[in-house]
Formats: sequence, structure tokens, C-alpha cells
Amino acid sequence: MILTKQYRCVHSASCLCTKGHLSEDAVFLVFQYLNWNPKLIATLSCACKWFDDLAKRVLWKEFCRTRAPKMMLDLQSSGSHSVDGNWRALGKLLIFCSGCKKGGLFNNIQIPGHFVYRTRFSRTSGKSFLMPQCRTDILYVSDPCEHLDQGEEGDIGFFRGIFKSFSMSKVRKMLIERGAELHPTEVCPYCKAKLWSMLQAKMIPPSASCRLGAYEDCIDYYVCLNGHMVGICTLLPLSDSEETSELE
Repeated sequence: MILTKQYRCVHSASCLCTKGHLSEDAVFLVFQYLNWNPKLIATLSCACKWFDDLAKRVLWKEFCRTRAPKMMLDLQSSGSHSVDGNWRALGKLLIFCSGCKKGGLFNNIQIPGHFVYRTRFSRTSGKSFLMPQCRTDILYVSDPCEHLDQGEEGDIGFFRGIFKSFSMSKVRKMLIERGAELHPTEVCPYCKAKLWSMLQAKMIPPSASCRLGAYEDCIDYYVCLNGHMVGICTLLPLSDSEETSELE
């Protein structure tokens, strides 16, 4: 079936789509058939500003709802029709381990970011990353993405997460009350917003390292103005018994 182009791109004079676009409904049906493939959504976004706008408003939203339906329902249950940051940022957070670069958020460690096939995000785990007085906040945190045998750094784990309604959270209020400073140069790898250091603000509870299986003094994480969290830890080595069971 040949689909007729119906809408002309008016976002940019330099856009190559001078003869118009498919309707939004047609694009929606195509990506629904493709099960909201994130790589194809990202590719489409690069075509022109019209497609990029459609991806931000519609396609990434449907991808997030399909990939993590219960989490999305919870994040929107306060009545908001959007999430903090934007849907594209949240879509990236679901499937992308940010890694780190030398001289960046985590000093001299350099591990490139990469896509991950599937990651579990847990609201229960998120409680372990909050100070006792902030545990009425809702935070979803991923399992650590393991990068083993990193030389002197040992076994490194990266984790990421998102707050529900961060602008009204107790964590944000406490960061402001403690006079926490925003990082002078680095920004959130998902939405490009400024970042607060939870380590600098002395807001990392001991329960976080227990949840991650990491050394207590080797954990650090940041929270951006939109409530995205990105962190790093040095993982404890497996015991002999655990190594044996894995080999089996």
C-alpha cells in the first residue's frame, strides 16, 4: 500500500523534506508494528526536526510504556501526562549505560557508554539509596551494569535511576537546604540538566552499598535537576562459593 505524504515540514528551511511527510497516524502504526524499536526511533529522529519532534512527543513515550508499563503508570500516577525531563531522556535511561570519561563525573575512570538489552528497575531497591528522612520519596534504580577487571579500579558497576515528581521530593529539598552545589561542567547524560553530587551533600546511606554489593567507601552518584540518577560503585568480589555456583 502506498501512503500519501500529507504534511509539509515547516520546522527548518534547510530540511530536505520539501514535499511533505507521512501523517503522524501512519508513522505511529509503522512503529507499533516494529514494537517501538529504539534504534529505529533514534534513526528517524535524525531525519529532520519534524520527525524529531514526533519522536519526542509520541514514539519515545510509547517505547517507555511498552518497555516498563508498571513503572510508567507509577511515574504518571500523580496526574501528570509527562515525566520529568522528557520521554526521549527516559527512553535512553531505560536502555543505555552511561559509562564515564576521564576527567568527568568519576575522575579518571574511562569506560565507554553502551546500550543494554534489558535492565530491571526496582522501586524497592530505590529506598536503599535514600536517607531515612527521605524514604517517602519514590525512586526507581537499576541493577548495576557490571564492568569487570578494570585494572586497579577492580570490578566497576554503573547504576541509574529516576525519581517520581522530583521537584516535590524531600531529596531535592534537602539538597537545597544543605547548599549542595551543582557540578560546574558535567551534565546529565540523559537530559543534559545540571547535576548535584549526593556524595558531596553527604546523602549516601550505608544501605546503598549493601544493595549494590559494593564497598561502602567506593560508591558515588549524582541526581540531575529533572530527577535522573547516575552512579558508580566498586563491586565486592564474589566468594569462592558464589564463583563455584556460577561455574556450575
